[in-house]
Amino acid sequence: MNSRPRRPLVILAVSILALLPACGGGSSSSPSDASTTDTCSTLGQVTFVRNTLQDIYFWYKQLSDPAPSGFASPEAYLEAVRYKTLDHTYSYIADKAESAAFFSESQFIGIGLSTQFAGESDLRIAQVFPGSPASDAGLERGDYVLTINGKAVADLIRTGEIDTIFGASTIGVVVTMTWRNFASGDTREATLTKRAVTIPTVSDTQVYDVRRGPRVGYVFFRNFVTPSTAALDTAFSTLKAAGAEELVLDLRYNGGGLVSVAQHLASLIGATATSGQTFIEFFHNDKNQSRNSTLRFDVPAQAIGFSRLVVITTRGSASASEGVINGLRPFMPVTLVGDTTYGKPVGQYGYDFCDKTLYPVAFETRNARGEGDYYTGLPADCAAADDLDHQLGDPDEGSLAEAIEYLRTGTCTATASVAAKAHAARQARHGSGQPKDGFRQLVGAY
Repeated sequence: MNSRPRRPLVILAVSILALLPACGGGSSSSPSDASTTDTCSTLGQVTFVRNTLQDIYFWYKQLSDPAPSGFASPEAYLEAVRYKTLDHTYSYIADKAESAAFFSESQFIGIGLSTQFAGESDLRIAQVFPGSPASDAGLERGDYVLTINGKAVADLIRTGEIDTIFGASTIGVVVTMTWRNFASGDTREATLTKRAVTIPTVSDTQVYDVRRGPRVGYVFFRNFVTPSTAALDTAFSTLKAAGAEELVLDLRYNGGGLVSVAQHLASLIGATATSGQTFIEFFHNDKNQSRNSTLRFDVPAQAIGFSRLVVITTRGSASASEGVINGLRPFMPVTLVGDTTYGKPVGQYGYDFCDKTLYPVAFETRNARGEGDYYTGLPADCAAADDLDHQLGDPDEGSLAEAIEYLRTGTCTATASVAAKAHAARQARHGSGQPKDGFRQLVGAY
């Protein structure tokens, strides 16, 4: 076991924002004291988690304190003691190498797709990452999944096995699928082998000429990781060159990530109007008040400076995504189109031990007006469905069409609201169709 944890990574993801590295460092009473055995035995790992939580965990006063020797793994200990009133999935333990690959390279191990429930027993493809096993097999957004590993989707949904059927996140794991292509209606089958998949951080950048309206820029942004900064700079340079007057920021599948990237994105949007103003304030437990800090907007070279913002959100929009929305609201109108966000006004540090990294909730976040505490999510102003019958970036896609219409008229449409209610009813019955554990939920894909 590492005798001293590395400088913590700070995240705002479905583990919320990651703090700037400068805000990191060891915890105030050194979680390294947890290494009572200085080994990677099960007891040593559980003890490390216990002692780290007792120091840095935001709700440490609500922790139970069972004997570390009674647990089969550090993951089992965390699940047993977490403050479940609020912390169902925020705190998690990840594979160290996999976590590092995600935050540094936007990579994960999988087949490269995400899904969404549709109807009582239907599962549809929401997105497919280019160059992934799913893309190579010909899967596309909107396709209907029929079977996974030989089992009918309706049965998997009924038994709850749908949450685990895709198997471990390990290179070489095989997943067999049959599906119905949305466009042709043909039934297809493939065997997909898990490997490293790269998630494009900015998947689409466009500018639309709106009838009797402004030139609307559109950015589909997938995750807040290290490569995102350069990708966002490129996207905003494209918007600026094309003369975009308004912005639709699509965060519908963005589970969060690094707070430094959230600051950069918000500063690209706000530009000189927000320069030097408070973006996010961080508040820790009473043992770590010295860590409390303020992160301010800056002015990147590619900043544009929009006077208002429309954001497309779903239940999968979390942490750093919510941080950008909440951080900009004191300085401009921010309108949400789609569905209520995930609800994660807290963030984490990362602590390495053995071949794992612990991400415990360590702080709450608030904006310049002191607003936070959105544990039930940020509600949509204009309800709209995630329209799987259209590709992302298509101006006729339900949520994007509603966003453009709002920018053109300043009002929400009744048609989009009806579709959104039906979509929300399915979500309430079955869930989002996305992975449920901490790291997988952050990635938002299989």
